[in-house]
Amino acid sequence: MSTLSIRLAHAADIPALVAWNAAMAWETEAKRLDPALLAKGVGAVLDEPRRGFYLVAERDGLAVGGLLVTYEWSDWRNGDFWWIQSVYVEPAARRGGVFRALYAEVERRAQTSGAVGLRLYVETENVRAQHTYESLGMQRCHYAMYEREFRRTAD
Repeated sequence: MSTLSIRLAHAADIPALVAWNAAMAWETEAKRLDPALLAKGVGAVLDEPRRGFYLVAERDGLAVGGLLVTYEWSDWRNGDFWWIQSVYVEPAARRGGVFRALYAEVERRAQTSGAVGLRLYVETENVRAQHTYESLGMQRCHYAMYEREFRRTAD
């Protein structure tokens, strides 16, 4: 039986995190990301813990997926919501409990730290992911998301 473990990401994980983010953007939005900008963005999280942290899932010592956690202050609740973002599991490892293990570790860390809750967003057409999130006790909220994006380069 294979062993699944979850750990904090470190600098040596940057290439995998960049590749996973690029693959996730392509799979979910058919969007090509600038690899140099993406590498700087991933590195910026590792350099500044106030931005969040990445977790990496390993099966038998091989990295098979990961996610990013960022923080959103809630004045209503006087605490942080933890946002789960940039979720990616290698195709060969999907449906094998990787995301569930990552989620359980985020939930454990969030409760231990005093976070007020967990949030994430999901593509409206990604019904499989929605069912997974609901099976973990998450509920669809009543907010619609809007954004205005500004262009950035890797400089």
